[in-house]
Amino acid sequence: MKNTTCRMILFLCLAMAIPLTAALDSAGDETLGGGSAVVARIVVDGPISPVSADYIQRQIEAAEAEGLDLVVLQLDTPGGLMTSTRQIIKTLLGSEVPIAVHVAPPGARAASAGVFITMAAHVAAMAPGTNIGAAHPVNIGGGNPLSPGGDKKKEEETGGKGEGEGNKQDAQEKKSVTPTKDEGDVMGQKVLNDTVAFIRSIAEKQGRNADWAEKAVRESVSVTENQALELNVIDLIAEDLDDLLAAIDGRTVKISGEEVVLNVKGATVIDRPMGWRHRVLGSLSDPNIAYILMMLGIYGLFFELANPGVILPGVLGGVFLILAFFSFQVLPINYAGFLLILVAVILFVLEVKVVSYGMLSVGGVAALFLGSVMLFDSAEPYYRLSLSLVAGVTIFTALFFVIGVGLVIRTYRKKPTTGMEGLVGDVGVVTVALNPKGTVKVHGELWRAVADKDVEAGATVKVTAVEGMVVTVEKVGEE
Repeated sequence: MKNTTCRMILFLCLAMAIPLTAALDSAGDETLGGGSAVVARIVVDGPISPVSADYIQRQIEAAEAEGLDLVVLQLDTPGGLMTSTRQIIKTLLGSEVPIAVHVAPPGARAASAGVFITMAAHVAAMAPGTNIGAAHPVNIGGGNPLSPGGDKKKEEETGGKGEGEGNKQDAQEKKSVTPTKDEGDVMGQKVLNDTVAFIRSIAEKQGRNADWAEKAVRESVSVTENQALELNVIDLIAEDLDDLLAAIDGRTVKISGEEVVLNVKGATVIDRPMGWRHRVLGSLSDPNIAYILMMLGIYGLFFELANPGVILPGVLGGVFLILAFFSFQVLPINYAGFLLILVAVILFVLEVKVVSYGMLSVGGVAALFLGSVMLFDSAEPYYRLSLSLVAGVTIFTALFFVIGVGLVIRTYRKKPTTGMEGLVGDVGVVTVALNPKGTVKVHGELWRAVADKDVEAGATVKVTAVEGMVVTVEKVGEE
């Protein structure tokens, strides 16, 4: 009977589950627009870094796997790392799903790396009140490989001639990818040449203004959305996403050499924001935060090694260092700078143990400051450490090791003042003659004592050792 009842209950549950599943499936179809076009929107608002590159790549791969009709990348960036930019460009150009880059909202910009990303899209659009340009590469260390006024300088050297032979040669040089010696050092020329060739190839592949793209790299030119549209830098101006989808509906783009017609008007839009992993990485990608985490980790581990068993400083130090190394994965870390910081810490520790008359401290301060400045290998402002932060950490660390740790070690080296160890060196009076054993009074306490020679009662003695409850003494004046 029980088995029959259980079977009936199970059958009823299954019967109820079938229409419920169908209802959920139909609800999912309604969410996706009932078979209409589906568009994914991803947003990049900040510097182009390995975090944003990984985010874009993952979302485009997901869109390909789901068979979406379009991916819209809403972009607002001051620029970023060239390595991350190249990774994004490879993803955009190799995508099986059409990609539309929309520089938005009003007030946004596509500067530096943003120019490359915008021009690599199948559809490039900008919102009113935005700008694009200033893609001049910056060398590691902050030097410009090419002065923006290089062409103007050549024109002045030719005396401002008309269309003569000299100017024909200048015109050829302007079209050439290779700059002259006056335009920068050899490394700067290589960086510039590579960057110019890269952006020209992108623009030519997508049918956009390659000459303007070269100027954006060589001369750091920047234009508004209306100028960009006139110069064939972008395809259209769109106020928002709905305006963009309506404007590009019916447009034909090439995907892997094949023409694809975009039917996206009124499409269902799925927002794909950054997940928690990318958000955490984005927060930790601030070089100042990574630097502070690293220094806190070093402080914590040093406290634990100096005072074994405290536990809390060691645990916190380990956590901070792991977070710092996690940040270093998405930052252009210079390991020479990191090693200099470690050398500085070693020098500070040696300063409190070795008499160097301050020379080790001077070396530690110099190594810490230089290592901090060199820690991140990029000239981009958003990947630089704050000099005030570096100066503050350097001064604090120097004072901490030289003064704080020095006081602790001196305290450990001091003679004990309590307990039996504190009796060594104290002076007392013999109450019972030492022959060679007897009794002495030290610190107002009577102690059994022993001496190498006989000492009469009332004599003054000094404690030289303590063994158990017996002190070894010697008569004062007979050391």
